[in-house]
Amino acid sequence: MSDLLPLFPLPTVVLFPNVFLPLHVFEPRYREMVADAISGDRVIGMVLLRPGWEREYEGRPPVYPIGCSGVITHSEKLADGRYNIILRGVERFRIVEEDQSRSYRRAAIERLNERSLAHAERVLVSRHRAKLESLLAPSVERSGTDPRSAAMTDEDLVNALAQYLDLEPLEKQALLEKNSLLTRAESLVELLEMKMMTARIPGGSNVAH
Repeated sequence: MSDLLPLFPLPTVVLFPNVFLPLHVFEPRYREMVADAISGDRVIGMVLLRPGWEREYEGRPPVYPIGCSGVITHSEKLADGRYNIILRGVERFRIVEEDQSRSYRRAAIERLNERSLAHAERVLVSRHRAKLESLLAPSVERSGTDPRSAAMTDEDLVNALAQYLDLEPLEKQALLEKNSLLTRAESLVELLEMKMMTARIPGGSNVAH
């Protein structure tokens, strides 16, 4: 990763390690960012805008300090200069200091390694995975989709669910900020159980779609 990581701040998108994210890039400053990334190491950092971003979106509104870097695995430049890209999440990071020298945002960052798990903790993660699959089974059956989750590692499945489920952006951000797979899996189970209990109350809604 380069010394200064290009930042792509969005109000609703949170990227997780080893999960794919398709993006349509149309703003001139972020077209420039993508072009620079493609000619370099192809890495950019996804960060979530803090509430109230609308007032100064054209500038540099505040973002949450923890994000996830992603490598551009596929890119398509359209005739009008826009891009369609696909990112694969690489690793979490914390913003240390922002650079103001480009039209788009860049930052010096600190890489955040996932805490290693002991064998007993990995057993707990597997139990949480089974719980997640059980919680989501009715939605999968109703939609007729085949998530092919059996072939995924515990880490990839937990991160994919954290990114793809219909959760609030701040809920996804809280999951990203967990410092280990175990705490992320625990929190995701608790979050889904709470939402499914709420869905049983008139006016509630399901989380899976």
